[in-house]
Amino acid sequence: MTRIVAGSVGGRRIEVPRCGTRPTSERVRESLFGRLEHYGAVDGARVLDLCAGSGALGLEAASRGAGEVVLVDSSRAAVAVCRANIRALGLRDVRARRARAADFLAGPAPAPMDLVLIDPPYDLDEAGVSAILEPLVRRRDPWLAPGAVVVLERSTRSPEPAWPAGLERFGERRYGETLVWFAEPGGAGAAGVAGGAHEPGGAGAPPGTARRPTPCRS
Repeated sequence: MTRIVAGSVGGRRIEVPRCGTRPTSERVRESLFGRLEHYGAVDGARVLDLCAGSGALGLEAASRGAGEVVLVDSSRAAVAVCRANIRALGLRDVRARRARAADFLAGPAPAPMDLVLIDPPYDLDEAGVSAILEPLVRRRDPWLAPGAVVVLERSTRSPEPAWPAGLERFGERRYGETLVWFAEPGGAGAAGVAGGAHEPGGAGAPPGTARRPTPCRS
C-alpha cells in the first residue's frame, strides 16, 4: 500500500502499476520532501516528475503546495495509473504525459521548472541517465528556472552520474538501498543561470567552504 505522506491529501492511498515500477517508499519521500521544503523548493513550484511510475513523487509535491506538476512516464499502464490517481485525489494543476523522459525533454519546455524529480529504473545504464540529465541544461528554451533543484534517485550500487556542464551536484542522501542526488544549475554551460548554494560546498563555494543551506525560491 502506498500513501501520500503529507499535505492537502496526506494519508490518502494511491494506486501503483502492477509491474515494471518501483515506487519511492514513504520513508524516503518523507525525508526527501522535508529537505526540499527546507530549501523552499516545493511551495508554488513548477514540478516535473520524470519516470513517474505511479506518480508518487509528483503527487506528493502537489499535495504539499506545488503550483503545477507534470508526470511523465513511457509506460501506457503507468500513465493510466497516474491519471487515475490524479482524479481520485482531486488535485488541480497536475497532468500526466506518456513519453520517454529523454524524448519529452527534447521537445519545447512549457515553462522553466523549479523542481525536477527523476526516478529511473535502477537498471538504466549511465548513458541512459546522461540522456535525461543533459537536455535539462540546454542553452535555448531552458528546462530549469534560476535556483531550480534537480533530484535523481538511484541505487546505492550505482556510480555518481556524469553531471553535464551547467548542472552541479550539491548534496546526496542515502536511505537503505536508495541513494538520492541533489543538483542545481551552475558552473560552465549554465548560460547565466545561477543556482543558490543549498548545502556546504554548493555551487560557487570554494573547496572546503561550509555554507548554510538557503532557500532556492524567494
